[in-house]
Amino acid sequence: MTDPSTRQYRFSLVMITTLFFMWGFVHNLDPILIPHLRRSFSLTVLQSALVDSAVFIAYFVMALPAGMLIHRAGYKAAIICGLLLFATGSMMFIPAANTQQYIVFLAALFTIACGLTILETAANPYVTLLGDPGRAAQRINLAQSFNGLAATLAPIIGARLILVHGANDQQLAAMPAAARQAALAAEAASVKGPYMVLGLVILAIAVVFYFLKLPEVASSKAGSGAAKGSIAEALRVPSIRRGAVAQFFYVGAQVCVFSFFILYATRSAGVSPVRAADYLGWGCGMAFMVGRFVGTGLMRVVAPARLLWRYALICIVLAGVAMMAQGLVSIAAVIGIAFFMSIMFPTIFSLGLSGAGEHADMGSGLIIMSIVGGALLPLVFGFVSDVTHNVQFGYAVPLACFVVIAWFARTALAEDSSKARAAAPSSMGVTKRV
Repeated sequence: MTDPSTRQYRFSLVMITTLFFMWGFVHNLDPILIPHLRRSFSLTVLQSALVDSAVFIAYFVMALPAGMLIHRAGYKAAIICGLLLFATGSMMFIPAANTQQYIVFLAALFTIACGLTILETAANPYVTLLGDPGRAAQRINLAQSFNGLAATLAPIIGARLILVHGANDQQLAAMPAAARQAALAAEAASVKGPYMVLGLVILAIAVVFYFLKLPEVASSKAGSGAAKGSIAEALRVPSIRRGAVAQFFYVGAQVCVFSFFILYATRSAGVSPVRAADYLGWGCGMAFMVGRFVGTGLMRVVAPARLLWRYALICIVLAGVAMMAQGLVSIAAVIGIAFFMSIMFPTIFSLGLSGAGEHADMGSGLIIMSIVGGALLPLVFGFVSDVTHNVQFGYAVPLACFVVIAWFARTALAEDSSKARAAAPSSMGVTKRV
């Protein structure tokens, strides 16, 4: 018979894994929302980029409070709190659509993201602690794979639920003002059903977690009392400082690539929004998921810093192609970027903490907070697109981001080489011993 405690751990792991899928799913609905809200509210590209800003600024604001909540109330209470915020934000899409106020949509997205910040801060370490320590990496990779699955499915499903087949731009332009306003209001209202269902599902999951007896796990709180005083010390560690900078630009690049893909593909290749969403899911989402597995395998024979450097150089070239190419070549270039940037977040994270020693915990928090790049750099993308009247030229922003990542990888590679030379005996010493 199976040990009851083993069954409890397995069911708890299944429930925690559902969280990885759910936050991956809602994150990857943002590329659907951006063109949808842009059309419904007649926004510029820069204004539509506020969708990403509302989401990723929450990670910067809520990262430290989420850690404090986990420390004081525990993982279960934090997860339930995150789920309730997630559900509340989803339900806010109903008044947002009813009032036809863009700011209310942004507030709903910010509320969802606050809940996701708490969930991610709690679920990632909890999975590693839930069971045999020797299989922690296997558990976190299993959970992360469902996040990748969500990145594939969300654009495909979301496009068919939200990107309604209403009047085209020419038909809208020919309508009287009142009829045009009514048509756009109907399109904006199409988000109410999907997000209401999402909110109800999240509430149901919160109820399950309330009654679920999660196994007690011991979290590492060593040095928490000195955490406030160690921020400045952590920033003095070069690898942490460079890692935070690189992660800022990487997350910004990833958000630009995924969030503006539908707008990009409709302009560069002339495909419909629904077809563009299919390319985003089956193309970029699948490439991102497969690239993570391929990159992990390559790291067995290629040093992570070297692989990151090579991948960054390839992404620089592909971003240049994305700026200039037309048709399916432009879409293929962006799908290629998704494949080669798939390893960047975890690799930058690990290289940034390499040699951090006692500052690793605080350094980890600083690198996580640097994902605020996902809130700021899409605004630059939108500004460049609006000024040049060409969304393809916005890819100059991810291109510059990949240049920074290549610098980070090259610096880390140089440090690894220096350490290797210092550890190896000099050729003169070897000659003398011979």
